[in-house]
Amino acid sequence: IDYELLWEKITDYVKATSRTTARPVLLLYYVLRSPETPSSDKMLIVAALSYLVLPIDLISAKRLPIIGWIDEAVSWFMLKKGVRYVTPEIESEVDNVLERWFPEGKYELIEE
Repeated sequence: IDYELLWEKITDYVKATSRTTARPVLLLYYVLRSPETPSSDKMLIVAALSYLVLPIDLISAKRLPIIGWIDEAVSWFMLKKGVRYVTPEIESEVDNVLERWFPEGKYELIEE
């Protein structure tokens, strides 16, 4: 895994969102980097993060409403599975990154 490229994509994605949206993405990234996370779960985390940061939708919810939500449900399951490996150290690191990117008390209006 090219962690630097993944970090770039995550950074771009996260900075376009909010602190609340960024937290689970960053938690999963640091769980992915942890040597204590089993390889099988790392593959699920890579799939979930890829789904979040890549601008494609595997199955369009607009064209196939019920079936289109399946990829979102699968992604949610993968996120839940990865979060169980979050340690206090990972939480602290994520909080530090979020504080640098989104300082508390400082809010900017993002114009599109």
